Amino acid sequence: MRPPSAWMRILLAFGPGLVVMLADTDAGSVITAAQSGAQWGYRLLGLQFVLIPVLYMVQELTIRLGLGTGRGHGELIASHFGKIWARLSVATLVISCLGALVTEMSGLAGIGQMFGIPAWQSVGATAVVIFAMVLSASYRGVEKVAILLGLGELGFLVVAWAAHPNGAEMLRQSVHLPLGNRDFLYLIAANLGTCVMPWTVFYQQSAIVDKGLDRSDLRMARLDTLGGAIVCQVVTAAVLIAAAVALGSKAVPTGLEDVPAIGHAFAALVGSGWGRWVFAAGLGGGCLVATIVVCLTVAWTLGEVTGQQHSLADHPMQAPWFYGAFGVVLAAGAVLVASGVDLVGLSIGVGVLNAILLPVVLAGLYLLACRVLPDGLQLSGTYRVVVVVVFVLTGGLGLIAGVLGVLGGQG
Repeated sequence: MRPPSAWMRILLAFGPGLVVMLADTDAGSVITAAQSGAQWGYRLLGLQFVLIPVLYMVQELTIRLGLGTGRGHGELIASHFGKIWARLSVATLVISCLGALVTEMSGLAGIGQMFGIPAWQSVGATAVVIFAMVLSASYRGVEKVAILLGLGELGFLVVAWAAHPNGAEMLRQSVHLPLGNRDFLYLIAANLGTCVMPWTVFYQQSAIVDKGLDRSDLRMARLDTLGGAIVCQVVTAAVLIAAAVALGSKAVPTGLEDVPAIGHAFAALVGSGWGRWVFAAGLGGGCLVATIVVCLTVAWTLGEVTGQQHSLADHPMQAPWFYGAFGVVLAAGAVLVASGVDLVGLSIGVGVLNAILLPVVLAGLYLLACRVLPDGLQLSGTYRVVVVVVFVLTGGLGLIAGVLGVLGGQG
């Protein structure tokens, strides 16, 4: 077979980073950003941009691990830290993924309710379509669909533009931060935890392996991830700006109640006629991409740890455990949504929990990189020091803000 051209290699390497970042801008991130704007105006806006390099550094390490070892994150943990740590990490990952999946499907149900569609119909149809797509497509096919769906998130930029934010007020609030307020710290933790999440680390490394990338793809994979990180946080910032304009002036004491409340507020900024469609495209795109990513993460990681490794290149009859795990997680999320969970509270609470666990996640990622990365991909020099400092500061902030916020009685 003729080897791929340079341009084909570039196109081949493009995708995993953008997909995982589009998934990162999911229902949890949107709701947390909207809550931040509704309660605190623009005061948490600067944090969204500070998190861009943090998000890139975390995911860039997964690129090195995937390209340097050709193995998934779960498999590396099992090989270098033992089966006990591997099982513990998988159990934590599955819980995190289920929490994320419930927020995604609840978000989709909320969108359906805006248009008069019962929750069970929108969630059920989503689960069936996604499972059918995964059964019939390769990883590259799934990736293309995910990117196409995720582009709907750019609709939030339209909403933020239509909000006509006050630049002077934005600057004034961004430098006056009530760091002594535990409610504020709680939302700092939630924003951190909905930006840097365990399942994004596992997903991107497994996706790189499934796609068959190698060390020659390093530069493009980095650019793919950097571009995705910028898009992710710019979209999140747009959500916060829109919420600050639409709801921040109304002195909402506890913030938002549900997805339709956010949708109607945002639609009013654009025009209620088609504003609902813009909001639906933005939130729905993120929810759909995240649903695909979360389910794939669980299926890949369970296979890596148990020795039942399979990819989307395998036929369902060849990989029943892989597709079975995907389907079970997807169905579990759909069933849990029927319980009438408080989506706003769950989304922010899961984010805070992720933030409290950040020191463990970041330390594990860094130690794994130090142990397994081959020559040429190892962290070294000034950049290694920068990564350590950023990880320590980010993990420390997440832990302190999360604990103090929880002790302050939030959630």
